[in-house]
Amino acid sequence: MHPALVTLPSPATSPAPTAPAAGPLDVFGVPDLVNLDYAATAPCARVAADAVTELLPWYGSVHRGAGGLSQKSTLAYERARQTIGDFLGTRAEDEVIFTRNTTDALNLLARAVPAGTTVVTFGGEHHANLLPWPNTVRLPVPESPDAAIRALAEALRELRRGSDRAAPILVAVTGASNVTGERWPVEELAAMAHRHGARIAVDAAQLAPHAPVDIAASGIDYVAVSGHKLYAPFGAGVLAGRSDWLDAATPYLLGGGATLGVGSATHDVRWATGPARHEAGTPNLFGAVALAAVCTALEEADRAELHTREQKLLARLRAGLDALPDVVELRTFGADAPRVGIVSFVVAGRDSADVATELSRRHAIGLRDGLFCAHPLARRLLTEAAGRSGRTDLPPTALRASIGLGSTADHVDRLLDALADLG
Repeated sequence: MHPALVTLPSPATSPAPTAPAAGPLDVFGVPDLVNLDYAATAPCARVAADAVTELLPWYGSVHRGAGGLSQKSTLAYERARQTIGDFLGTRAEDEVIFTRNTTDALNLLARAVPAGTTVVTFGGEHHANLLPWPNTVRLPVPESPDAAIRALAEALRELRRGSDRAAPILVAVTGASNVTGERWPVEELAAMAHRHGARIAVDAAQLAPHAPVDIAASGIDYVAVSGHKLYAPFGAGVLAGRSDWLDAATPYLLGGGATLGVGSATHDVRWATGPARHEAGTPNLFGAVALAAVCTALEEADRAELHTREQKLLARLRAGLDALPDVVELRTFGADAPRVGIVSFVVAGRDSADVATELSRRHAIGLRDGLFCAHPLARRLLTEAAGRSGRTDLPPTALRASIGLGSTADHVDRLLDALADLG
């Protein structure tokens, strides 16, 4: 049996957004526990669990058998690939490669970039988009979206003044910050990259659960997403994008399925092209199918209505935090910059880990504390928050509350009441 589907009612105050109607995008949860940690791992959507349950009797080898189970499993796996590609707006010539998560996807791309590629990124990235890249130019954290575009333009102009003006360049940026939720100007950064003959890869782990991602329309060359942030926590992620670099690279994993043939000699190997080249071994069928089911449900939903509802909850949360005298919000851009449902903050004079523990034990509220696998950014924002607030007693780590499909105004209000009640 599945655990209970929970939809807690919103309070009867007029500013509160109403709870979404029951349907495929209901999420599982535990009654009386408030989950405000969607940015780390979103709860499982009913449609994802149902898709896995339906396929369980047919589970078999993918691409490795003529029997009915293998044929059914292979068809489900490849249909999932097509569905996810459509959800991400891929071009006809793009590849959709299944990985474990966004980190795995970006590491795959880092292995696939041509030799001599310069990767330009910003100091505000998640570690998954900071650490894998070879030959990196790391730009300072910008103060605004416009500043990010200007900094990238200047960096690319300087790189193109070098001795090899045709050398490959990849710009690697986030779509939405996992620390602040602030959205980055992806389309403008993509246009700037292309103007200088560079490509762009977008870490959409935090963006895709909250807003449509359209690779072709946005001019994105590569995008990485995680199923566990898209309400499909079955261990699958995706790298989608242009095929030429991927087909020219040594496979990310070496093994069965990645080859067209292996001869007697040590190096007599013919590698496959297409997604199989980087998907050696038995694939995660259920992860792929679960993620595809959520993508379909989101495509069929009213994304504008979901966005409006989330933004009302987010505004309620931020206004409530702002009203608490000892709470300081972290932000990179201006207070009104577009963002998804993520807010990081500190409680002056209180250790963030202690606050998180107290919220959990006394109030059954779960959120994240720490530096959120984005240490350079989080440390910078903590310093900036101290200067902006004039407080000298801010802790060295932060708290993060993140919301999504199963969040309600009651969840937000319980957090705000608990913070106000801190001993």
